[in-house]
Amino acid sequence: MRRSITYCEPSNILAGDIGTWSFVYTSSVSLPKGTRMKFDLGTQGRDIDWEVPSSNLKKKNNVIFGYLDNGKIVQATEVENPTRYASDYEFVLPQALEAGKNFTIVIGSPPTKGKPAKGSGNRAQCNAQRRRTFLLYIDPTGKRNYDEPEAFTLDIRGSALHSIRILAPSFVVRNKRFDVVVRFEDEYGNLTSNAEEETLIELSHENLRDNLKWKLFVPETGFINLPNLYFNEVGTYTIQLYNTNTDEYFRSSPIKCFADNTRHLFWGVLHGESERVDSTENIESCLRHFRDDRAMNFFGSSPFENAEETPNETWKIISQNIAEFDEMDRFTTFSGFQWAGTSPQEGLRLMIFTKDSKQIPRKKDPKYSSLSKLYKNFSPKELISIPCFTMGKGYAYDFKDFNPVYERVVEIYNSWGSSECSQKEGNPWPIASNDKKGVQEDPKGSVLQALLKNRRFGFVAGGLDDRGVYADLYEGDQEQYNPGLTAIIAPEHTRASLAEALYNRSCYATTGERIILGLYLAGSPMGSEVNTANKPGLMINRHLSGFVAGTDQLKKVELIRNGKVIKSFTTNSYHLDFEYDDMTPLEKIAIPDPENKKAPPFIFYYLRVMQKDGHMAWCSPIWVDLLPPSKEATRRPLRPAAKAAPLIEEDEEEEEDEEEFE
Repeated sequence: MRRSITYCEPSNILAGDIGTWSFVYTSSVSLPKGTRMKFDLGTQGRDIDWEVPSSNLKKKNNVIFGYLDNGKIVQATEVENPTRYASDYEFVLPQALEAGKNFTIVIGSPPTKGKPAKGSGNRAQCNAQRRRTFLLYIDPTGKRNYDEPEAFTLDIRGSALHSIRILAPSFVVRNKRFDVVVRFEDEYGNLTSNAEEETLIELSHENLRDNLKWKLFVPETGFINLPNLYFNEVGTYTIQLYNTNTDEYFRSSPIKCFADNTRHLFWGVLHGESERVDSTENIESCLRHFRDDRAMNFFGSSPFENAEETPNETWKIISQNIAEFDEMDRFTTFSGFQWAGTSPQEGLRLMIFTKDSKQIPRKKDPKYSSLSKLYKNFSPKELISIPCFTMGKGYAYDFKDFNPVYERVVEIYNSWGSSECSQKEGNPWPIASNDKKGVQEDPKGSVLQALLKNRRFGFVAGGLDDRGVYADLYEGDQEQYNPGLTAIIAPEHTRASLAEALYNRSCYATTGERIILGLYLAGSPMGSEVNTANKPGLMINRHLSGFVAGTDQLKKVELIRNGKVIKSFTTNSYHLDFEYDDMTPLEKIAIPDPENKKAPPFIFYYLRVMQKDGHMAWCSPIWVDLLPPSKEATRRPLRPAAKAAPLIEEDEEEEEDEEEFE
């Protein structure tokens, strides 16, 4: 049987292009007068999606209409699509369409006898896509009984070269080789080879001899892998690419080179999704996007647990893809879901499974109707519970029923704001809304106040979320910020290793930039708990050391003790190594546990970093408990705390130049 013919003119376009697009349908059978045709543009109406046209032909730009071979114009009628934000467009044939004749749908400039006005067309979607599909439903009866649709496809390629992104590991070892991926991108972040012929790229980095500079051309694939790079000296580096044609420089995120190192820094998102790909409707594309386009090392699914938003079949598909995409040394995936409890007793939670093949617990099920019941059904090795959006009024969590076994980390930041402290206390990313229906901050959920009450947890960051309770925020006038990133420091790139690092609080949060952080107290890294029973020297001196490397010049690096800044470091550079001796007697600053009189007094430290561009990072705290010296310790003479960091060899200090900072 002869099939209808569908094709697009042009058949391929560039992302974000403005023009007039034609969709030509050649019918294989005769269609009577009154036949209805419904055209589905397949857009959600977002800024990155295909621009939504108007059916009003009186407008001077961005309209949709149809026409027959004899030139007769057929006006479109907008009809609601229950599955999409944008409408579909319906046409009614004013006359019969014979077999082999064409019906053409035009999107862009309105029908005119003269030349269309400049810029009067329709803007294509901003993301590159092969075989982008548009659907045409046909009902010869005219009663809207539409059968299977006809499909139009066209290719959307990357636009003109706009930027170059360098993807490199954050931690490397001296004289040990590593690979770097260079992505040539258009203004929308798509891979592109659309560059001028004379474009030549020069690669360099700190301490690289001029005669070793690499020369790169823009490849057809839009990306290139540079193998076997290494650094001869310990320090902080950025790989730099120079476009000789445009005189533009592009820098990688910072790279910290150690003399020796058994741990690595991994970047990813545990809570959030992309504006480009919906993580529930198309989990496979979402995982590919975060792995390949965003160069993440790990990703966690985070749909809400209720059956309306995440049916069992959808959860099954998500779980299958999470299991399939988990690949050692390439990409780690976590199966997770969001659980909304009563506020302020339970609040919003992200639940992360450390193993595959777990059923999603439904809150309507009596077994999981409360947080305490849910915990009873899982062991601490199976589940990590992450309180989120803790200062969001109506969804806040007051930490009174804090469970230190399951709640090892807390989300200090996501796209809807930071829960570190209130705006009055200096929070530059407050939870706020200009709409009365929006969400304001609730002091009950302050992360800082919870730390002062001896709640112990590490920090992670969430990304963008427009699902569940966040849907109204996304569609309303809520203050929205940059999606955050979580950094995990672990010995191996496996799910088990990353899950253990989260449990040990070996992690930190940023507002979206790959800022490198390190904080040590007497050799113990972030997330540690130390005490004076084993280290009595901490009573006299607590030696703190660390490093920071930002993606922009550092504005200030604050060392915080018990919620107050005790030392602020400044530098004119993007990186900083620091040391600080806290000589204040421990008994003068130790905080008694306000709820447990048997618990020892304690102090905590953490690092807060702000760049000149406004981006921030928070490292997980380190705690010191004031305990009587152990018998073994009393038999040893007191010595000052060792000035050592586990990621750096002791002889490294002799090789590095010492720098002074204010």
